[in-house]
Amino acid sequence: MSSSSSKLRSVPDRIRQVAMFETGGLLLITPPFIWLSGVAVVDSFLLLAMVALIAAVWNAAYNTGFDWLEHRLTGRAADQRPLKLRILHATGFETGLLLVSLPIIAAWTGMGWWEVLIADIGLAVAYTVYAFFFNIAYDKWFPITVKS
Repeated sequence: MSSSSSKLRSVPDRIRQVAMFETGGLLLITPPFIWLSGVAVVDSFLLLAMVALIAAVWNAAYNTGFDWLEHRLTGRAADQRPLKLRILHATGFETGLLLVSLPIIAAWTGMGWWEVLIADIGLAVAYTVYAFFFNIAYDKWFPITVKS
C-alpha cells in the first residue's frame, strides 16, 4: 500500500535494503574491478568490502535524508518517486560516495590519483546504474506500508 499518507521506511526495512544493496553490489562489482585494475584478488575484495561498509553507512544516511526531504517537500513516499528524481537520487548517492572513496582507494592500491579517479568513476557509474535498478526493484518488492 502506497499513498501520500505513507511515511519513511522502518529501521528494519532500511537495514534490509542496505544489506541487500551492498551485498549485491559487492558480488557484482568485485570481479570486473579485479580484472580492470590489476589489483590482487584478496586486496580487491578487502578494499571493496571496506568501501561497501562505508557505502552502507552513507546509503542509510543518504536514503533516509533524501526520503525525508522528498516526503516533506512533496508528501510523496519514496516508492512513488518519479523517474527524473530517481536518476538524481542515484547520481547524488554515488557522487557523495566517490568523494569519500577516492582517497581510500588511492591509499590502499598505491595507484596514482588519475588512475584511481578513473577507477572510482567507473565504480560510481556501475553503482549508479545498479542503484537505479535496485531501488526500483526494491520499491516494487517491498513497498512502504503504514500501520493503522
